[in-house]
Amino acid sequence: MDRREMLISAAVAGTAAMVATARSASAQGTGATPSTAGQEPFITTRDGTRLFYIDWGRGKPILFVHGWSLCTDIWEHQTTARASDAVRCVAYDRRGHGRSSQPGHGYDFDTLADDLAAVIEQRDLRDVTLVGHSMGSLEVAQYLSRHGAARIARVVLVSPNTPYLLKAADNPDGIDKAVFDAFAAALLKDRPKFLATGMSGLLGAGASASPEMVQWALDLFLRTSLKAAVDLVRLFTTADFRSHMRLFAMPTLVIQGDQDNVNPLELSGRKTVQAIPGSQLKVYAGAPHGPFITDRDRFNSDLLAFVRG
Repeated sequence: MDRREMLISAAVAGTAAMVATARSASAQGTGATPSTAGQEPFITTRDGTRLFYIDWGRGKPILFVHGWSLCTDIWEHQTTARASDAVRCVAYDRRGHGRSSQPGHGYDFDTLADDLAAVIEQRDLRDVTLVGHSMGSLEVAQYLSRHGAARIARVVLVSPNTPYLLKAADNPDGIDKAVFDAFAAALLKDRPKFLATGMSGLLGAGASASPEMVQWALDLFLRTSLKAAVDLVRLFTTADFRSHMRLFAMPTLVIQGDQDNVNPLELSGRKTVQAIPGSQLKVYAGAPHGPFITDRDRFNSDLLAFVRG
């Protein structure tokens, strides 16, 4: 065997060894809990919908509930970083989103809350910190309403839709329904263009996110079925969850940027904190609707400190 053949042989052997080591480490829980090793990463709900999930690390569980039309991957800067900090990171793709099933039904808050309960129960999560972004905050609230807080230790609401966004006689500073109707119409007309135009809402304007980051986030949005996207816009934009705020009896943290032009701070985050006694509000100066991306280091630090209590 000549020198070139020896080098190739050594490289192949080394690669095989690394793969074997990685597989062994994963099975032992460094990349997943032992209960996920060798299993397909799907939860099956009562109506047969399959929900993709990740379950990484060990310790106190954090369960991430993504916003409208996104998926588990949007939390990668949290799940990757936090899984090495003696916490367990769990996230899932909502029905109709990402790698989960795309049924033509179930886009109502009762079903979505039951889906969240299925993840919690089938992964046997207890003493959970629930993290809900944007529309995910409403799913968290509905979960508390339908399933109680026995398994929930803390809640983090990020750029929340709570308590009520729609303009009404008793909510005069809300957003006019015509705006939301135009939102749904634009999705039906040309969803890729509409979402691409609005990416600054999530990631901010200017140089706060690279073109590649913008494209990555847009790709995540487009992995959601159009039916789910439109049905959920019509659902969350009219949702009045003011009465649900009394259910947040556990420690609750609200994180929001003061440049959030999707859910304006004064309409959502501040009103949410005013309605939940003892809750905390952390305002990130200059941050848009996705502070867990644009301000990830600060967000991760605040999240970990809150989880550790």
